[in-house]
Amino acid sequence: MHRQRPRSNIVDGAVFAHPNALIENGAKLGSGSRVWAFAHVLKGAVVGKDCNLCDHILIEGKVRLGDRVTVKSGVFLWDGLIAEDDVFIGPAAVFVNDLRPRSRNTQWKCLQTLLKQGCSIGANATVLAGLQIGRFAMVGAGAVVTRDVTDFALVVGNPARFRSWVCHCGRTLTFRKSLGMCDCGRQYRSRGNNKVEEVAS
Repeated sequence: MHRQRPRSNIVDGAVFAHPNALIENGAKLGSGSRVWAFAHVLKGAVVGKDCNLCDHILIEGKVRLGDRVTVKSGVFLWDGLIAEDDVFIGPAAVFVNDLRPRSRNTQWKCLQTLLKQGCSIGANATVLAGLQIGRFAMVGAGAVVTRDVTDFALVVGNPARFRSWVCHCGRTLTFRKSLGMCDCGRQYRSRGNNKVEEVAS
């Protein structure tokens, strides 16, 4: 069992940091977050409460993660990536922040990618720069996302295309006319224009 090591850059209570994790001074991690072996969190990065940062990841200094975010192994989060609360990022998922990359280009513009509350990015998926992945949306494993993904949508393939609507819990929704039901008890309504909203219980 590894002992938690005190670090001057950890704020807002106790954080577990593996002895082989590298957390630079000036990075901010919220209470209850866990940083595992060979993870590198750069100065300026902001990580919320109760996050889980797995082995062999990199988080650059202009990345912002909300609370309860999970980042699985082999993921690199570059400047401009913002993840809201409860986001899941699967192993080896790829994000980019430059649509016209060139070596030693000092004029490049960093584009922002927004992962909205509760969305999931599947293993080995690729998300291009400047996009938004909607609330509780799901990107299938290996998908290549080239356009925004709306709330509660499941997208798969290369390029990623709409497959179905999904619930908070991740199950596929079944619609009768405009009303969708999930086995977990949540209800949804189709608003047209390729949008779905949860119905308050």
